[in-house]
Amino acid sequence: MQSAPNRFLSRHGPPHIATLIILCSLSALSMSIILPSLPGMAAYFQADYSLLQLSVALYLAMNAVVQIFVGPISDSFGRRPVIIGGLALFLLATIGCIYSPNAAVFLAFRMAQAVVATAMVLSRAAVRDIYESDKAASMIGYVTMGMAIVPMVGPAIGGVLEGLFGWTASFWLMAALTVATWAVVHFDFAETAHKSGKSLLTQFREYPELLRSPRFWGYSLSSGLASGAFFAYLGGAPFVGTEIYGLSPAALGIFFATPSIGYALGNFLSGRYSVRIGINRMVLWGNWIVGTGVALSVLLAFLGLDSKWSFFGLMIPVGIGNGMSIPNATAGALSVRPHLAGSASGLSGALMLGLGAALRAFAGWLLGPGSTSMPLLLVMLGSAILGLLTIFSVIRRERKLGL
Repeated sequence: MQSAPNRFLSRHGPPHIATLIILCSLSALSMSIILPSLPGMAAYFQADYSLLQLSVALYLAMNAVVQIFVGPISDSFGRRPVIIGGLALFLLATIGCIYSPNAAVFLAFRMAQAVVATAMVLSRAAVRDIYESDKAASMIGYVTMGMAIVPMVGPAIGGVLEGLFGWTASFWLMAALTVATWAVVHFDFAETAHKSGKSLLTQFREYPELLRSPRFWGYSLSSGLASGAFFAYLGGAPFVGTEIYGLSPAALGIFFATPSIGYALGNFLSGRYSVRIGINRMVLWGNWIVGTGVALSVLLAFLGLDSKWSFFGLMIPVGIGNGMSIPNATAGALSVRPHLAGSASGLSGALMLGLGAALRAFAGWLLGPGSTSMPLLLVMLGSAILGLLTIFSVIRRERKLGL
């Protein structure tokens, strides 16, 4: 393990925590900033709105694919060159989106933008390179805080830019931020990994070593199922807010952000207490908090006492639990096979994203005319309960192994 980073913009030591936060935040921003611009893009390209909506689904799908491949690549060649290369490709894809002549070309470049997942995956892997597992969980909590805050403020920024300058403004902002991030990485990100020197084929052949580990699956599924409650919320909350509680778009935007408040607090708790308490207990308590918050909301809905205040207010505990469980479960997954930290970061991230996307789609599918909030809440509760069961299995496994 290397020493803790201390000086910002110094290539003589590990990257500063601020650099890792910037990398993770850029990846999160690219997911959400374009959402308000979808109608404007549809008008510009003279295409159906439903076609432009594919820019979200296709981007998420490619994001998951990138995460699977980027880990082994970075284990072989190192974190620094892969991050720098990924940022360069993201910049080219962003400019391609701006100058696309039609919707099909735009969607192709939008899918290519998913290469920015490199920044998120390898910022987490770099933390595990630098720190032992409990301390890594603490620092991952800080690094991933941007993943909660940025997706909530991203659409607001994108909406303002859209109104002032048109849909391309969000992409120009991403291009400028990418150049700035590349400069920060160039001057601050010294290599953190011991390059394996193995061929990519050999690296991919080591995936079964991870997949055969019950602890890796336990940590990854616990993280994915805890975040699955949040993804289900993303898929169903807009319908619940507008159709059931009658919120205006402006009010929905304010209420919708409540989980991010909790997530930031949960990340802070992870950063402060993971070393002292240990990652397993932090994951366990985080899942309990998620489940408790959703269970209370289910009870109120069953009794007919629910309201916009109870529904959205009880999403704060969901955010807190996610902020506690995800960083610690991620650190646990990366610690199962430390020499495969990059591969583990990519694979666990892809599992989390894939599971979350499925739950988001399922929650949206369940809701329709005449629905209540109950179907969404039950999906979230089921996800939280399964998350609890998986971390219990990890704890039992480690006791059996004497760890």
